[in-house]
Parts: sequence; C-alpha cells; structure tokens
Amino acid sequence: MPLVLASASPRRQELLRNAGIDFVTQPTNIPEVPWKGEKASDFAQRMARQKALAILLERPDDCVLGADTIVIVDGEILGKPHDEADAARMLRLLSGRTHQVTTAVCLAGPLGIGFEDGRSETTLVTMSDLSDEDIRSYIATGESRDKAGAYGIQGIASRWITRIEGDYFNVVGLPVALVCRMLRERGMF
Repeated sequence: MPLVLASASPRRQELLRNAGIDFVTQPTNIPEVPWKGEKASDFAQRMARQKALAILLERPDDCVLGADTIVIVDGEILGKPHDEADAARMLRLLSGRTHQVTTAVCLAGPLGIGFEDGRSETTLVTMSDLSDEDIRSYIATGESRDKAGAYGIQGIASRWITRIEGDYFNVVGLPVALVCRMLRERGMF
C-alpha cells in the first residue's frame, strides 16, 4: 500500500525523497487556526491528525502521513506569516532568543485496519540578534512567506542560527528519523 503525504510542502517532499521513502502527495486544505486556549503541542498534533484523516477519507486503502510544524516563543504559536508586517513581527520576537520548533506527525492506516499513530518532535533553536535591516532584507527575498516563524533554517536565515538542540530536519519541516521509525514499526520501511 502506498504512503500518501498529506502536504504540498516541497521541503517535506524533498526530505522524504532524500531518506529513500516512496510516497505520493495529496495536499489538503485544512484551516490552520488554533482553538482558544489550545496548547501549542495540542494544536500541532490536531493539525497533523486532521490532515492525515482528511486524505484517508479520500484514499481509504492507503496509509497517510500528516504533519504540521509550528514555532513557539513565550508560549505564542508562530505559524506562517499573513503578510510582510506579520513576518517582521515574528522575526523581531525570535531575534536574540531561543525558541521551540515542534513538528507533529500523524500516520493513519487503511480504514479496514484502522490505525492512527500521532507523535511529535521538538527542537530548540537559538537565533542571533537581528537588525531592522536584516529583517527588511530577509523579508524582501520572499523566503519568509510560507514558513512557520517566518524563517527557513535551510536558507538565508541559516546565517543567524547560533545553536540548535535536537533534530535539524524537524526545523526544516519533518522529523525524518521519527517518521522512519513509525514506518518501520508498521512494516512500511
């Protein structure tokens, strides 16, 4: 049975390909809005689960992997920025500080068998101080647009990352080692 990635993210696709995992992709259109009072980790897990289950309903004979990455600073969830002003606000919040990056994943199996496995990985990331010019010029590159916390560790923003504690690939968008373990436990890898 094929693995279906419930995501249009090119980063996640590249990470799975690089790990030698065969998959097909089917994007979802799930609104990514936290509920009032919802903990950050619960929100990420709910999003990963909703993405996986939405595709599983369309492809009931397949195994589906849903994932959601969030950035957390001072208890605030930083998702994808709405616009350039929001990206600038997020980068100012992260400047000179350590924040958490959590990616929740949900592997859901064929409806006949009916398994669901949700887990998450958290990585601590420390960013150097950013000047207003750093922020302006970074946003102008367009790299901040579709990324949780308004930055991509694998791109230009790498120049500001002074320390990471945990899984680097988690920060890129998918905890590959965790996903491989989950697939191996199901005999899929």
